[in-house]
Amino acid sequence: MLERVRVDEAVREVRPDFAVLVMTAEGLVNGPGDAESAEWLAEAGANADAADPHVEAWRDAYRAFGAKPQRTRPSVDALLRRAGALPSINKVVDAYNAVSVEYALPIGGEDLDAYQGPARLVRATGDEPFDVMAGGEPTVEHPAPGEVVWRDDAGVTCRRWNWRQCVRTRLTETTKNALFLLERLEPYPLDRLAEAGDRLAGRLRAVAPDVRIATRLIGGR
Repeated sequence: MLERVRVDEAVREVRPDFAVLVMTAEGLVNGPGDAESAEWLAEAGANADAADPHVEAWRDAYRAFGAKPQRTRPSVDALLRRAGALPSINKVVDAYNAVSVEYALPIGGEDLDAYQGPARLVRATGDEPFDVMAGGEPTVEHPAPGEVVWRDDAGVTCRRWNWRQCVRTRLTETTKNALFLLERLEPYPLDRLAEAGDRLAGRLRAVAPDVRIATRLIGGR
């Protein structure tokens, strides 16, 4: 999977400075949030910096492809706004949400076994399916033409770069193998991105000591 993940040239034209640290974690043993993962979230929330310049860089990126960041916020912006009361989802989600807040870095987490083909970041045509829950019922939506989305062969896995993930690939308590996307724009230092990856890997090993982790950096200059 790692070597097949790609960023389309049309996305690079929007933000040539974009880089993503792709991480796979195989052999996870996930479960409900607990005292340890609650501590991760609380610690991250206590040290959150909503004024980090990386947040504004993501707002600018959203505007560049026609999104309105005040209405559909980049994931890191949304998390930092509720950093003092981050909800527990499950141990693996808590782990990456805590690192996202601590490092002011958008991080996506996906169930690798639910993927159909490789992950790729593209500009949408507008007819790709995006499965969500609306009013408690499964619903299929579609991105706007030109929207930056992550997708696989079956459809969109995350809309507006990192705004909202689909239902199909979300991480659950039964997830065994996961894909994480740690996304960076300038002026965010690449060494800080690598440090965030190391922190996430450490948290995942705390969840599952035998987890097998691999990483690949795409982009960066």
